[in-house]
Formats: sequence, structure tokens, C-alpha cells
Amino acid sequence: MTKRAPLIDENGEVRELTAADLHHFKPAAEVLPHDLLKVMGIKPRGPQKAPTKQATTIRLSPEVMAAFKATGAGWQTRIDAALKDWLRTHSPV
Repeated sequence: MTKRAPLIDENGEVRELTAADLHHFKPAAEVLPHDLLKVMGIKPRGPQKAPTKQATTIRLSPEVMAAFKATGAGWQTRIDAALKDWLRTHSPV
């Protein structure tokens, strides 16, 4: 095993980390006490409650994109809702 350089130099300054240093790091959830993680609001993700959506690529007209993006964050969810609404009264074929 190769000896790693100390993280702090002779002046007490933390040196710049290298990719090799980062390779040895562990996730906080593995090394911090459970109580501290809870106080920090860090918790593992549980199973997804709603059905998983599928990622896709779709080509939309500039007018449609502009109209939905102008409504702010969540525009993709609103496109999904609009398509679901359309499906209630139309057949995709």
C-alpha cells in the first residue's frame, strides 16, 4: 500500500486534494453517527411512492416549448399532465 501525503502541511494548511485522496473518502452515511445524520437531515432514500416515470426524448414545436417553459419550474410535469388530459378524450391512434 502506498503511503499518502498528510492532508495538512507544516503550516497547518490543508493541501489541495487529489483524485487519489478522493478515492479514499467514504459517504457520510457510512462514517457519521446515525443521530448526527438525523440532525443534519441526511437520510437514505426509501422506495419511490409514486410510479416511476420514464425518461424519453421528444421533439416539440418552439411555440409549445416556449409556452410551457414560460410557466416556470415544473413545466415538464405540466406537459405530462396536458398529455394525460388529452388521452382522457382522445385515442393515440
